[in-house]
Amino acid sequence: MGLSAAEVFDGLGKDYEQAFAGLTAQREEVEWLLTQLPGAAKVLDIGCGTGRPTAEMLVAAGHEVTGCDVSPGMIEIARAQVPGARFEVADLRTLSYPSGAWDAVVAFFPLLQLTRAEIEAALRTFAHWLRPDGIFLFATVPADIEGLDIEFMGKPVTVSSYPVVEYRRLLAAAGLQIVRERVVEFLPDHPSATTEHDLFVAARRSAP
Repeated sequence: MGLSAAEVFDGLGKDYEQAFAGLTAQREEVEWLLTQLPGAAKVLDIGCGTGRPTAEMLVAAGHEVTGCDVSPGMIEIARAQVPGARFEVADLRTLSYPSGAWDAVVAFFPLLQLTRAEIEAALRTFAHWLRPDGIFLFATVPADIEGLDIEFMGKPVTVSSYPVVEYRRLLAAAGLQIVRERVVEFLPDHPSATTEHDLFVAARRSAP
């Protein structure tokens, strides 16, 4: 049985940021998002980690950012590194916001340590939180796996995911229309890392 997400990322801290600093696709996707947002947009960063690069880039562009992460250690680092954003310790499975609360919801890799049922519920919830035409931008490692025990940066974790085609179906079922999608190959900068194939997707909430 793997460690909880909070245990994993409390243990990794800044090592995670360093290992994924070379993931240029994440910065490119945030740069694209910046071209789509209205001025002073309200953006929710789920699984914000250390606040870099996502929250930092959004704040620098003048947006109102709230970052949430299940790891208290990550939130402490994020508050120090990106003082212009608001950060809170929170589990995405129990977060609650009204419909239409956000211009964009960003979620880079927090879905992997959920069950498949929780992934599906989270996608529906994120869509509900978006204003009409708002953008959901997320990344994950697509695979046909559920409850698989693996090692991630030296930590035992239990992961679940879906193939790309199934994510397309789930997003459509949640009322989200995909506007951008790609898979990139990436090797994290860590001795125990193996090459990943990371899926990046942007989707808009359908107008009512």
